[in-house]
Amino acid sequence: MLNRIDLTNKRALITGAGSGIGRAIALRLAEEGMKLALVGRSAEKLMRTAALTGRPLDMLVLPADITKPKDMDNIMHIMEGHFKGLDVLVNNAGMALSRPFEQTAEADFDAIMAVNVKAPFILCQRTLKLLRTSDCPTIINIGSVVAHDGYANQAAYAASKHALLGMTKALAKEVSGDGIRVHMLSPGGVYTEMIDVVRPELSPEGLIRPEEVAELAAYLIQHRGGAVIDEIRLHRAGKEPFM
Repeated sequence: MLNRIDLTNKRALITGAGSGIGRAIALRLAEEGMKLALVGRSAEKLMRTAALTGRPLDMLVLPADITKPKDMDNIMHIMEGHFKGLDVLVNNAGMALSRPFEQTAEADFDAIMAVNVKAPFILCQRTLKLLRTSDCPTIINIGSVVAHDGYANQAAYAASKHALLGMTKALAKEVSGDGIRVHMLSPGGVYTEMIDVVRPELSPEGLIRPEEVAELAAYLIQHRGGAVIDEIRLHRAGKEPFM
């Protein structure tokens, strides 16, 4: 039987926590009694997430642009000062783009790589020293099935998610000796605002719910048996994975 870790008062930093998967993960981890640093561009959305947890005083609301070094410095300074450590990092913030290859500008490519790859890379680097002091150190990167498959009009998005997957696998091997678990969740179509950008033709029926992704994230954080899960791909039973 797997050990189930008590997450009461454990500390997590979640990016993209103002909506969608990030909000769902925040609410699920709050149910376990965790203290959360909620990061996102919209202060209003982050405040809403904090209120929905029912425990807003245990939540740090950190409006920020994770592609800006000054904002990243501010996140780390406030979070370290308030929490005095970190147990879980969830790199959920992401940018979607649906555009034909030849119409994808260099600026588009740079922007999506900054959000989907560089920011998680930097946050992992900046938080490793804190995670090494935890007794349940975990990094969860939210990817996509596009990290494995190619879809028309999504070359830049696919490139970013492939890069995130490669980074996740390499990092997992580097820090396994420190007891840090590094996972990547690669869902198909999830019923969020982002799906309207990437696949506006899809009907909400049959899409994965953010709460389902959140439940898997909570399971990975809570259970630390001998087996190590480095990656999970999600799609509806009987459905082709898509994003």
